[in-house]
Amino acid sequence: MALTGRTALLAALGSLPVGILAPSWTGMLAVNAPLSLAILCDYALAAPVRTLRFTRTGDTTVRLGDDAKIDLTITNPSRRRMRAHVRDAWPPSSWPAGTDQRASRHSVTVPAGERRRITTVFRPTRRGERQADRITVRSYGPLGLAARQGSHQVPWVLRVLPPFTSRKHLPSRLARLRELDGRTSVLTRGQGTEFDSLRDYVPGDDTRSIDWRATARQNAVAVRTWRPERDRHILVVLDTGRTSAGRVGDIPRLDAAMDAALLLAALASRAGDRVDLLAYDRRIRAQVQGRSAGDTLPALVNALATIEPELVETDARGLSAAALACAPRGSLVVLLTTLDAAPIEEGLLPVLPLLTQRHTVLVASVADPRISEMSHRGRGTIENVYEAAAATQEQSRRARTAAQLERHGATVVDATPENLAPALSDAYLALKAAGRL
Repeated sequence: MALTGRTALLAALGSLPVGILAPSWTGMLAVNAPLSLAILCDYALAAPVRTLRFTRTGDTTVRLGDDAKIDLTITNPSRRRMRAHVRDAWPPSSWPAGTDQRASRHSVTVPAGERRRITTVFRPTRRGERQADRITVRSYGPLGLAARQGSHQVPWVLRVLPPFTSRKHLPSRLARLRELDGRTSVLTRGQGTEFDSLRDYVPGDDTRSIDWRATARQNAVAVRTWRPERDRHILVVLDTGRTSAGRVGDIPRLDAAMDAALLLAALASRAGDRVDLLAYDRRIRAQVQGRSAGDTLPALVNALATIEPELVETDARGLSAAALACAPRGSLVVLLTTLDAAPIEEGLLPVLPLLTQRHTVLVASVADPRISEMSHRGRGTIENVYEAAAATQEQSRRARTAAQLERHGATVVDATPENLAPALSDAYLALKAAGRL
């Protein structure tokens, strides 16, 4: 049984004159006995909650930042009209902070033998799976003095996918890809390694591209055009160790790395390349292999949805062995990790030659934009001077680490969260244009 505020108000109003005019047990009994009887009658007339039936329908997936709607149908099989408050409980991260109570609570009236539908609108604030908790129903009697209360379990899972905010950069990168691929009017002598077609020579063309046999068969000089090779293999490796848990701005480094991986996967799939995914720290956390071009991006989004950083040091040797086992020789291995000196020097550098001997290696890292802001801040106070010195030292350390990786044959991309995805895609296109992929 649950008592309402109306009950407390009536008890207070009845006790006030008794306390002033006739303060005695008899006076209290004269007020509270009728009120107690009214409460019991109200409770007895309230519709039962144990016999209610519930069904759920609605969204099962949503992108982070978007809205999802899940409908809850309540069936009242009893002979009494039900006036109730319903709380549909979910994890707090299912809504923005401070809005969960308003979003999860509903008032509903269900006549006897009928059903009603209520809709809960979600806007999750974190990736992953959100599982429904219990449904709590408080059914009020006709007087509004007492209520029956009970809970029901109605399972439902809402999977929150990465937001893929970098997809806005995809059209411009596809235009550059078409230019490399020879499908636009800006047909250049690509530096790819796959023959495309013959065309007439125009002044400025590289004379090494002249096809002398074709020229001998016709009256005009013919040149070969090239396009980047297709059906290359790309393995995206996500470092999910402790360094990926650090926050840069409002998001973890891992989320920024995921966004860059999705843009690269979308671009590479359009280019005819095969994209696989490996998420690793001390063991494989997620893996996507052998998907067709149309299935690659949905598979990656689903696999990335539930990955969270692990507060352990990444096993670089295990990561290297897993990458070598997954990628055939001549692949592009894209490692999304940190450029912090200690993890690189002690972990990645000793095993990097094993990767660069068999593959083209591209290392991408999330840079903190605050470091750049601190280094360019005015030197008006002692605090600003120390902050600028610390930021400059950190930039020098990252540049030194990147130089070490490049000496071992890796290409390095170091960019802020909003710039990492387009910078990584540009590096991929540059490798294609140079014939290295």
